[in-house]
Amino acid sequence: MVHNISVVMYVASELASDIAVNVGDMKFYLHKFPLLSKSATLQKLVSNASEENCDEVHIHDIPGGPSAFEICAKFCYGMTVTLNAYNVIAARCAAEYLGMHETIEKGNLIYKIDVFLNSSIFRSWKDSIIVLQTTKSQSRLCEELKLISHCIDAVASKASVDVSKVDWSYTYNRKKLPEENGNDPNLNGIRSRTVPKDWWVEDLCELEVDLYKRVVVTIKNKGIVSSEVIGEAAKAYAYRRFPGFNKGVFQFNDVSKCRPILDTVVWLLPSEKGSVSCSFLLKLLKASVSLDSGEMVKTELVKRVGQQLEEASVNDLLIRTADGEGTTYDAHVVQKILEVFMMRDKDSEPQLEDGDEIQEVRKPGILSEASKLMVAKLVDGYLTEIAKDPNLPLSTFIGLAEMVSNFPRPGHDGLYRAIDMYLKEHPGISKSERKRICKLMDCKKLSVDACMHAVQNERLPLRVVVQVLFFEQVRANASSGSSTPDLPKAIRDLNSASYGSSRSATTNTEEDWDAAASAEELRALRGELAALRMGNGGTNDKVNGSDAKSHADRAAMSRMKGLLMSKRLFSKIWSNKGGQGENSGSDSSESLGSANLEEAKSTPSRKGRHSVS
Repeated sequence: MVHNISVVMYVASELASDIAVNVGDMKFYLHKFPLLSKSATLQKLVSNASEENCDEVHIHDIPGGPSAFEICAKFCYGMTVTLNAYNVIAARCAAEYLGMHETIEKGNLIYKIDVFLNSSIFRSWKDSIIVLQTTKSQSRLCEELKLISHCIDAVASKASVDVSKVDWSYTYNRKKLPEENGNDPNLNGIRSRTVPKDWWVEDLCELEVDLYKRVVVTIKNKGIVSSEVIGEAAKAYAYRRFPGFNKGVFQFNDVSKCRPILDTVVWLLPSEKGSVSCSFLLKLLKASVSLDSGEMVKTELVKRVGQQLEEASVNDLLIRTADGEGTTYDAHVVQKILEVFMMRDKDSEPQLEDGDEIQEVRKPGILSEASKLMVAKLVDGYLTEIAKDPNLPLSTFIGLAEMVSNFPRPGHDGLYRAIDMYLKEHPGISKSERKRICKLMDCKKLSVDACMHAVQNERLPLRVVVQVLFFEQVRANASSGSSTPDLPKAIRDLNSASYGSSRSATTNTEEDWDAAASAEELRALRGELAALRMGNGGTNDKVNGSDAKSHADRAAMSRMKGLLMSKRLFSKIWSNKGGQGENSGSDSSESLGSANLEEAKSTPSRKGRHSVS
């Protein structure tokens, strides 16, 4: 390449070269006159070399290296040079280095390149992005020459053009559509399609993070592109830069490079609620935990998730803790998200009233009942998942559940499922802890299927099992039009039967209620619930059959007899939720009362498994 230039010039001018220019590891044999007439830098270098009687100069730090110098040299000789999006920045920087300004000669190379950039490169969407990418190799000089800012403005301006004026061919990274391959003769190529508002987002993903940030900021500042499209751009960039991100898989090979990318994506998110999905925000939050991002990034994401939490799914909320944290999932960050969500109902602002007195006017809650219901269900599902962690503290479980305890929930099946999962995975918890977690649930709000499961659940305290049975009876009577709910037959029998030996053993009734129900006790109660489900209390004897008469069941019923004889204690079973509740009639406690109940002085121990009446 070097010798071709010197030979051509030698033949054309019939003059031998009189100067050798060393650029890097290459040597150019050229002539002084054409070079010196257009380059101020070469004038100085050649002048210094002449004073030393030397016909050779050295240039080691020219931008773009030998290839860029060759373009400049050809221009000096009046030869045709080919500029394109890939080499124009290098040529422009080399021309600046060589001092090829208008003050040296009119129509010099710098002027020619600037005209080419404005008239050709910056008019093309594709070329503008390519040129912007090539500025990275000469970023300092490109900044000084404002080449980067010009490129950015060109890209941002095109992205802000009304889609009705956009040619779909602007985009070049998208997958080809069938009609573009000539397989659809009924359509006039891609031009027949409506251009989407986010047509440009995939193409910008080619840019490195610092340039990408500057382009998107410029687009935002123009105020033309909607926040939803800006959000889509941030989402597309995250998906491109983090393989597997879309599926929630975070594999960061170089944390030092990935962390700035994540921080930039978060920083670029539009402030408008709903500009990106809650699911995407939670993926970013999970990634920030994996990358150990700064607290500012995590706090911002927590705030944004809390503002649209009702859109989330349980899987979205399963944010794994860092290694060594003890628990599998970070329940504390979910608690912070819930706090943000609930704060949306507590906004207030000072407002000028008559007489210029400043009064605090409480704005009405902006959380709809539907939003609260969705979040309550979301928390129930989340609790069910984290309850599987054997290291999850009970206080964490209860704390999360209590945060949404006042939210409208027509049913408590989801909460029951979470409580049951926790009891299953933490069999060693104490009676008092078992009582605490079960108090979260309102038995009146369990479905028929949940009641059926609860009456068979050996993990629940006996207090809860009998409470479920009682309210199932209340519901059955209410549906049949009966004004006074009746207890199941076996429990009514216990109220009126002789309980002689049941008074023996211990008097520790509260502990008996809070202990888990035994299999025998559950079988006895199961027959009662089955009778209720059939809508005929008289069928109870038939349902229980021989099981009800078995020695084990008789012993269980005998042990339950003393518990059920105490009107005071039995009333505690359903008063834990704040009284009798709207579903229990005003005289429901009276239906439990009798002279025998008032006379009960002591209760049997549930440890005496084989006592008989």
